[in-house]
Amino acid sequence: MKKLMLGNEAIARGAYEAGVTVASAYPGTPSTEITEKIATYDEIYSEWAPNEKVALEVALGASFAGARSVCAMKHVGLNVAADPLFTASYTGVNGGLVICVADDPGMHSSQNEQDSRHYARAAKVPMLEPSDSQECKDYIKKALELSEQFDTPFILRLSTRISHSQSLVTLEERQEVLLKDYQKDPGKYVMMPAMARKRRVAIEERMKRLNAFAEDTELNQVIWGSKEIGVITSGISYQYAKEAFGDVSYLKLGMVYPLPEKLVTEFAAQVKKLYIIEELEPFIEGFLKERGIPCIGKEKLPVLGEYSASLLKESVLGINPGGKTDINLDVPARPPVLCPGCPHRGVFYVLKKNKLRVSGDIGCYTLGTLAPLEAMDSCVCMGASIGIAHGMEKALGREAGAKTVAVIGDSTFVHSGITGLIDIVYNKGTSTVIILDNSITGMTGHQDNPATGLTIKGEPTRQLDLIKLCQAIGIDRVKVCDPFDLEGFEKVLKEEIAAEEPSVIIAQRPCALLKQVKYQGKVTVNDEKCKYCKVCMRLGCPAIVDTGSGIRINDALCVGCDLCVKVCKFGALEKVGGINA
Repeated sequence: MKKLMLGNEAIARGAYEAGVTVASAYPGTPSTEITEKIATYDEIYSEWAPNEKVALEVALGASFAGARSVCAMKHVGLNVAADPLFTASYTGVNGGLVICVADDPGMHSSQNEQDSRHYARAAKVPMLEPSDSQECKDYIKKALELSEQFDTPFILRLSTRISHSQSLVTLEERQEVLLKDYQKDPGKYVMMPAMARKRRVAIEERMKRLNAFAEDTELNQVIWGSKEIGVITSGISYQYAKEAFGDVSYLKLGMVYPLPEKLVTEFAAQVKKLYIIEELEPFIEGFLKERGIPCIGKEKLPVLGEYSASLLKESVLGINPGGKTDINLDVPARPPVLCPGCPHRGVFYVLKKNKLRVSGDIGCYTLGTLAPLEAMDSCVCMGASIGIAHGMEKALGREAGAKTVAVIGDSTFVHSGITGLIDIVYNKGTSTVIILDNSITGMTGHQDNPATGLTIKGEPTRQLDLIKLCQAIGIDRVKVCDPFDLEGFEKVLKEEIAAEEPSVIIAQRPCALLKQVKYQGKVTVNDEKCKYCKVCMRLGCPAIVDTGSGIRINDALCVGCDLCVKVCKFGALEKVGGINA
């Protein structure tokens, strides 16, 4: 049976077919659907972990116990999981362990670009890279087998296009894999210095065996065509290269670390001109040039952003010169905005009104940076908002620090904000932290987290109490506010930033897109009352439209949240067909 599948969906299917027992992850686009789909297979225990470090540790623990396990994350999540990753290379595995990492060339949904192949090399963990959905399924199954064969975790590298593109996949039955026997072995699993030194030797011995394997594995394929041109490539870049170059010779690398030196050298010797086609860093190109193999790569192609067949034709082959592409790019800009009814809109409106310096974080609320809200000053990584606010206070002094607040989502706070709050309390900071509690992990598509009280399968579980948690850390001032109560929220905000001690404000209102959130009615404009002052436009709600001669409400977008009604001082925005929220 064949089925059209996303790459992420195919990985989940491969994990199921390969007899995986445990899967753990933290949601992060473009990797999220891997674990969401795994959760549909009851044979696999699956979970959302608080962060990627914990997810990898859970998967590693399952592996130690003898089970096949997987964890999934986006590229920046691998930064969070780097600590256990590097040591897992030393301990090796018992049951097979695969870490699925989705890079994001072009930064469609990320704060940076990074090439996860460098992690594989630095940690000395082998890496496979599929180029379509069928290979996604096949490669995770193969990686689990090889993980057990070579006693090492394997990384499966994806990209946004592979994760989110569909192609046909052949479905097979699940292979039931018995748990391997667990044996107490401190020399292998307890990485004290004396044990770790011995395991370091084992890594080098393993690398020799992996290097030999890379030379002969069917994962690396030579596809002969015209030998006038040879292309060495991998992953989605293989698809672009095939379309751009046509019937030339290809060395398609399914195993991108370690790279096969003999195979690469022999292929290069048989073609007249050699191109290296790879997104982001010159990883393969550098490998060749270190060995004196002439090739053409980044001198023709960029080290940033996504590639395409059109880009290769123009930049490498000189076809379609002058910058004209296959797609008409002369279209109006469509900047992202907070959704109508978003609970974060009221927070940023008040923060901007009070001219506060706002240390921001990763999530939907990064859109509070854009006009007209323009409230956020910084955004670095998950959980950074709290530490950055504390650092600003210590650098600028209490008076300036009082004009700085940190904003962070509920899921992000659990992910990596708790330790920052501990730092503020321990080091006598006085910063105000605003937890934007919208009752869900929003930007990645509404995944549950420890603060929602539901598991990945929607089963009730113990709900993390954010108030008690903050109090246990040492925050005496914890206030819960509705961010759509603009007057009440502003009053609490002024009180807390004036306090000579740290405080937490929990801005609590659910995401407007959750099924249980049902606002009533719509908002309309009373033209007789409207002064065309445009204060309502400061909310940045896409349902409010300035026609050039007046204000109108787009009924197709308005959810009836009433925030604009509360902002209008002239009563010109009125609720119809329902009651005020």
